[in-house]
Amino acid sequence: MLSPEVHEDVPQLTSMDQFISDFLVEKNFQQLATNFVPHYTTLVSKVGGIISPENLGRIQAALKEANLKDVADIIEESLKAAENAPLDVAVIGESGTGKSSFINALRGVSYEEEGFAGVGVVETTMKKTPYQHPKYPNVTFWDLPGTGTPNFHPHEYLEMVEFATYDFFIIISSSRFTLNDALLAQNIKEIGKKFYFVRTKVDNDLYNEKKSKPTSFKREGVLQRIRDNCLANLSHIGVPEPCIFLVSNFDLDDFDFPILEETLLNELPVHKRYTFVLLLPNLSDASIEMKRAFLKEKIWLDALKSSALSFIPFMACFNGFDLPQQEKCLNLYRSHFGLDENSVKGIAEKLSMSLEDIKSFTKSLTIQFLMQDDSIADKAMKCAECYCSVNGGLPSTLFQFFKIYFLHLKFINTVADDAKILLHKTLKSLSLRR
Repeated sequence: MLSPEVHEDVPQLTSMDQFISDFLVEKNFQQLATNFVPHYTTLVSKVGGIISPENLGRIQAALKEANLKDVADIIEESLKAAENAPLDVAVIGESGTGKSSFINALRGVSYEEEGFAGVGVVETTMKKTPYQHPKYPNVTFWDLPGTGTPNFHPHEYLEMVEFATYDFFIIISSSRFTLNDALLAQNIKEIGKKFYFVRTKVDNDLYNEKKSKPTSFKREGVLQRIRDNCLANLSHIGVPEPCIFLVSNFDLDDFDFPILEETLLNELPVHKRYTFVLLLPNLSDASIEMKRAFLKEKIWLDALKSSALSFIPFMACFNGFDLPQQEKCLNLYRSHFGLDENSVKGIAEKLSMSLEDIKSFTKSLTIQFLMQDDSIADKAMKCAECYCSVNGGLPSTLFQFFKIYFLHLKFINTVADDAKILLHKTLKSLSLRR
């Protein structure tokens, strides 16, 4: 993935920045159509992007015909679908398997916070319970009742929980998966939905094994044995080639959760990926990079849409971008990367630091610091002068267009870099305490 660097001594344009500039300057739409898909693929993350293959083809066809209104409309349609897509995740498991802790971890909700899914509560009903994501209200995790009843019938169960409303199913166990789990998985597959087996509490298994066999304990060997047992268990009860993810609800960055993240993103419909990637916690550099890639893609698509509209006639990429709007935008990106005010306070407590200490080695928590860098203006003027030297027009208008575009990219890159710094410090602190 190509990442625009905003702290350069001599401003340079990436291939994606150049594509926007070429779009405004050259007006060679046949060439732009040829370049569009190769340029786009350099921008998106390894799990894919916001635009579906079908819509990529439609945009390319519209470019060939110089039908810029269609280009803008298809991008707008794709962005709206991504931003407004509802996501409903079904989590199935018996009480005591870590189901509620898993839901809380995905929602980023800690113990005793408002909306916390009750842990250790014995199920007494067969009702489903919704838990909305606190930051993304169009995302709901559904706590579905377990399947461990003597007269379990998968068809009746799926009808009762209204299976058609869920995007995918996560089947959880903290020990052995049951025949009912296998029957349920088979029925989910038959209705064309995705399911994933998650084996929880592997941290407890490791702790117990290490305590009982301190001299012969080998972490990887224990994990492989757990995985092999789950695979043998599911194969025996009728699930061919099952895919198992070993997780700890209290150490999501460890074990298989990052692999589960990537698998879900790969298999979700294109318009659902953007919503899902934003809600994921910062567990690794890879997860932060995925989030960065999706946000940068959105900014680039917004700019490309506005570039297309600029010929009908010119319309700014963003309608004004004064300091209050800049602060609002920066705060939104900080929220996406888990660096909003409440989250940073929580990180400071974990690191036994003050907020001032945190600000001393980060750059995105104070907007005044970000606005001191002149390279944004240099890049914007370079693009504006390039356009105006060929087409004439108002340099100040073009300058504002590119300045806003590069400011958004700078905000995203700076916040993502800060998220990595704080992640590494948090992981180092946790490793020292173990």
